[in-house]
Amino acid sequence: MIEIGQEAPKFCLPNQDNEEICLRDFAGSWVVLYFYPKDNTPGCTTEALDFSANLEEFAQLGATILGVSPDSVKRHQNFIQKKDLKITLLSDESKEVAKAYGVWQLKKSFGKEYMGIVRSTFLINPDGKIAYKWEKVKVKGHVEAVLKKLKELLDS
Repeated sequence: MIEIGQEAPKFCLPNQDNEEICLRDFAGSWVVLYFYPKDNTPGCTTEALDFSANLEEFAQLGATILGVSPDSVKRHQNFIQKKDLKITLLSDESKEVAKAYGVWQLKKSFGKEYMGIVRSTFLINPDGKIAYKWEKVKVKGHVEAVLKKLKELLDS
């Protein structure tokens, strides 16, 4: 897992409109980069809706929200349309970006082991460094915690 203070791993991934989005596109601004397991599942839907509902407040603080999962561009399009999401979703089908950030890990569910995304969020500062991170995220209250931390960092 990447540590606070380290440079954020660079990446370019297609968004829901199949346009290439690169971390370098946001140089000089804050980025909330959140990794989630799968579109249209309960926790992932709640998280995406919470980020969408707070998009305006993040924007006023100069932050862009990017959600990343291994789902395809088409699945992201369907998810956004079905749930009326306002955020940008990136498709990491190769899982290279998830691996670079250390969130592609061995998971256990109902006694079975498998590789998957561990829900995690990284706050990247305007200099491209990890300003804060949340690992093994619990969805309830998470977006509020990210907003609070961003405000603290802006005030310091």
